[in-house]
Amino acid sequence: MDIILKYFPDLTAKQIEQFAQLETLYKEWNAMINVISRKDIDELYIRHVLHALGIAKVQAFKPGSHVMDVGTGGGFPGIPLAILFPETEFYLIDAIGKKIKVVQAVADAIGLTNVTAVHGRAEKVKQQFDFIVSRAVTNMPDFVKWVKDKIKKESVHELKNGILYLKGGDLSEELAVYRNVQLFDLPDYFEEDFFETKKVVYLPLKYKG
Repeated sequence: MDIILKYFPDLTAKQIEQFAQLETLYKEWNAMINVISRKDIDELYIRHVLHALGIAKVQAFKPGSHVMDVGTGGGFPGIPLAILFPETEFYLIDAIGKKIKVVQAVADAIGLTNVTAVHGRAEKVKQQFDFIVSRAVTNMPDFVKWVKDKIKKESVHELKNGILYLKGGDLSEELAVYRNVQLFDLPDYFEEDFFETKKVVYLPLKYKG
């Protein structure tokens, strides 16, 4: 938990309490429904919570904005971001029902009122969002197909509306077709070795009415 305060020192008492509760909750749920690998559960705050918050270092979400987390799994990056931005609405979706059950249980346990957890596929979602976030669920061209018509028309953030995607390794080939893509290296924000090759991929998307 100290690692979160190291990089986000201005948390409220409520946010600190919510982040602190995550370890016990995820360990309890993981024993019943495996949503995080065994080795990663012991490194929850670095490999999952802080990794998710890398998106916040690239773009802070404004009150009243809407963010969809596609393929959220056990709730990453959506739940840590929802704690950090309590006035932003988060829509967490996953095709695997038991994972969404964990997301809902964790959100309820820590009192998150800005999270909607949905069992389903992103392609079927009718709403539109300021940003779509995710953590390496597929290659970028396929991901863009899923979400390209789910971006709001008006941009109110420093970055134009689009995708903020957590991914690692060499992405040059996968992203070659996107002229306006930007890469933010997480080692610029976090010093832990885990982040050595990790990035936030930002791809602005045009509104499609």
